[in-house]
Amino acid sequence: MSHKNRATASGKVSKQSLAQFRFADYVRADDVIGWPQGPGEPRALTEKLVSQRAGLPPCALLFGLSVSDTLDQGLSDNFQFHALNGAGTARKVTGCARIFPSHVSALPRLFRSGALRIDIVLIQVVPMPGGKYSLGVIADFIQAMIDRARLVIAIVNPALPRMGNDALVDAADIDILVDGDDHILDMPDPKPSEVERQVALQVAALVPDRATVQMGVGTLPTAVAHALCDHRELGVHSGVVSDVLVTMVEKGVVTNAHKGCDAGLSVTGGLFGTQRLRDFAQQSGLVSLRSAEYTHSLTTAEALQRFHTINSAIEIDLTGQINAEVAGNRYLGALGGHADFVRAGTLSPGGRSIIAIPSATSDGKHSRLVASLGMRPVTTSRGDVDIVVTEYGVAHLQGCSLQERVQRLIAIAHPAHRDALLAQVQEMKKAQGFQ
Repeated sequence: MSHKNRATASGKVSKQSLAQFRFADYVRADDVIGWPQGPGEPRALTEKLVSQRAGLPPCALLFGLSVSDTLDQGLSDNFQFHALNGAGTARKVTGCARIFPSHVSALPRLFRSGALRIDIVLIQVVPMPGGKYSLGVIADFIQAMIDRARLVIAIVNPALPRMGNDALVDAADIDILVDGDDHILDMPDPKPSEVERQVALQVAALVPDRATVQMGVGTLPTAVAHALCDHRELGVHSGVVSDVLVTMVEKGVVTNAHKGCDAGLSVTGGLFGTQRLRDFAQQSGLVSLRSAEYTHSLTTAEALQRFHTINSAIEIDLTGQINAEVAGNRYLGALGGHADFVRAGTLSPGGRSIIAIPSATSDGKHSRLVASLGMRPVTTSRGDVDIVVTEYGVAHLQGCSLQERVQRLIAIAHPAHRDALLAQVQEMKKAQGFQ
């Protein structure tokens, strides 16, 4: 039986104050306690959970991309860490965490089936008309967590934007309603480097007017968004969006008029920005918060016109295999929506999938195009990769042989590393896949 069915049957919600709330009254041994990613984290609840850890039985914390200072390795004496990814401040604890590598598109199914365990979910909500509540800044896979969890603890946060669609939560799905927070974690757009701006210009040249774009958040996506500001009548369909979306709408770049579906709406699973984005989303009515079952669906991708997905990587080997998870010995990234959106771009009529990456590390010492990934993970297979872009050019890989891929990728590698890459390829000629 789902949590929703149990809650509806009881019809009772316990209301408590934050000051008096005690997690020890509800947490059982070996529970898995999770919360939404990024600004969706109910920080007042997670801080109280951490502060009360000495009185709790052994349990685990489940998290994805984090932007708060909640997580710290010192908590490992009291909690296990279950990480969906190593993005943001989550990377501080992935060295001692259990990593659960899952595509975002699969997470709702994994939670609902119980294959990925969740016992208690912590959320923040704002009241809506008709007895419902809104998650405000996030939809992605939270409803699936709510459906499966034994206990849903929600803190009322009147500062959240009142967003509908898949961000809505029925009152019957909430077991405990806590009063007492008005803070939302901000994610301001970071400043791109000069190299990232050069990569972004190469990307923008590949995107036609009236295309629908997916970008994400971070320095390179921000650079790409600004590079697209000379385009006309773009649409947006993305796992998350940031403040730069507001700039693109205000400049008339994004109209969402030619998407093929969701006309007039920027569709996303999360508002990963600041008050500027939250105000725009609530007041304009031009943003639709949808679950991962929609945003990352290949069926949705097939309905979008000229869908250009733009993602990055930690490194790419010379056949096109992508590692977006591990740098050195540290887990810093995720499977996330990487493969979902790479495939989505190639399925859309007129769409393309673009992997944008600086050719070398920021200090220039290491190429990010490598002869082999070695023992590092393949996040996205070479058979799915379409276009790779660096500041030195564009490599079209679809339909290319392995030998052609090697040539095209070395051609866009940093000049300081091309000879070394060629030498490594010569050494690997007899290895499987390089015949």
